[in-house]
Formats: sequence, structure tokens, C-alpha cells
Amino acid sequence: MTGREIFHKMKEKFGLGSAASDSGKGKSKMSKHITHGFYLVKGKAFHAMEDYVVAQFKQVDDNELGLFAIFDGHLSHEVPNYLCSHLFDNIIKEPGFWLEPEKAIHRAYRITDTNILEKAADLGKGGSTAVTAILINCHKLIVANVGDSRAVISKRGAAKQLSIDHDPNVERQSIENRGGFVSNFPGDVPRVDGQLAVARAFGDKSLKEHLSSEPDVAVEEIDDDTELIILASDGLWKVMSNQEAIDLVKNIKDAKSAAKHLAEEALSRESKDDISCIVVRFH
Repeated sequence: MTGREIFHKMKEKFGLGSAASDSGKGKSKMSKHITHGFYLVKGKAFHAMEDYVVAQFKQVDDNELGLFAIFDGHLSHEVPNYLCSHLFDNIIKEPGFWLEPEKAIHRAYRITDTNILEKAADLGKGGSTAVTAILINCHKLIVANVGDSRAVISKRGAAKQLSIDHDPNVERQSIENRGGFVSNFPGDVPRVDGQLAVARAFGDKSLKEHLSSEPDVAVEEIDDDTELIILASDGLWKVMSNQEAIDLVKNIKDAKSAAKHLAEEALSRESKDDISCIVVRFH
């Protein structure tokens, strides 16, 4: 086996992706019917790839955790890379995670953001949005997010958004209460202090006084009606609706092929942004 093949096997095993074009897949050991796949492709912007993904099943004592995340950096690939390595560890290590996972996620998001700000000299001035999904023992799903990467679940073919897009216009009051402002220039999207197009994110030290890193958290039971979950960066959601995304892949049994199909469809619709996508299939 060549060094490249060994690296690819390790990447698939640990479910990490960040190259200009990257993919991988895996499956649950607890349930052979649950599989996942991911696919990333670099956008047309003149900067390095800033999307990172985590997609893996991890054994913790007698429990299995499915860990899935999209980290979409801005002015930075260091911050999403840091999140890949630290955020889930911080969540799982939180006291009370198994009893009150939602509270543990809120605390871990705050702690991780504080750590990123303290390391700004090394990680740079940029930041990252995030959407994370933790599947506990194949039956309980906990989704959290800051920013505009999104998680969508399909039950009986119907799309349901589990995350909240943190739009600066929607959160204008809280931004202004912190001393910031939201710009709405013609031909542009709303931006915090005329700079950032999301109201919540990790990092962004220069904007942090006016920017939240508090996640929205949703809990969903996985039942017999659950077919699949899609996590993706805004490079996908800018060009297709939640239901369109579900309809595009509902009949593709291989999760990695489904993720690739979504990314390629976004490209065909002329998405210019980096595109990263994870599909988790339950049947």
C-alpha cells in the first residue's frame, strides 16, 4: 500500500476532510443500516479551501457517538481546522454530557470560542461558522449551530430544518445592543459592522464584542420514519432549498455518492462558494 493510500484510509477512518476536493464514508458499528458519506469541493474564490468536515462514529465506553460537523471558515482556515480537532472533545468531556447534553454543548461552544480568541495570535483574525450533529446510540440526534451552515432531516420524504440561519438582519437588535451595526448596502448581503454576513460565529476577535458564539440547539428522535440527514455549508444552501436537497438524494443509497451529487448539483447551479456536504442515511 502506498503512502497516499495509507493517508486516504486514515482520513476515511477518522472522518476528516479539508482538501480542495475531498470525500470519505463510514458506517455505524451499532447499526449496520446507518451509513455516512461526505464530499467537499473548493469554490471559485481566490483563497485556500476554508471548509472542513468531521464525519465519524466513535466508541465512548459502552456508547456509540456519531460525530458530524461542517466548519466554514472566513478569512481563515486555521480556525475551522482548530474546531475539527477540539470542539467535539470539549463537548464530550463536559461534566454532565450524558445527562444533559444540550447544556454541555452550550458550555463547550463558549469554552471553545474563548480558547480560539486566546489563541488569536496563532490562529489569525478570522473565524468560522459551525453546524454539529451528535447521534447518541443511533436513536437521539442533537444538532447545534452558529452561522449559516445548515442541518436538514428527512422524515417520510419531508424536509425539516434543524438548525437556524443566523442572519444579521434578524439579530439586528442584539447586535446594536452590543454597540455594533448591520449594514445593508445595495447589491450586498446584510453584514455585522459592514464586514461579516452572519450574526454568530467562532473567532473573529475584532468583531467579538458585537458577535455571538451562542449556539441554537435542537433535539430530534431517530425513529422508523427517519430516512437521512444532510449537513452542508452555505455554498449549497445558497442555490437550493431544503426540500430540493432531500429530493435530489432520497433515492441514492450510497451516502458518499449522495453527498457528491449534492455538491455537483450546487456547482451546476453556479454556486461560487466552497461547498461541503455530509449525508447520513438510516435505511
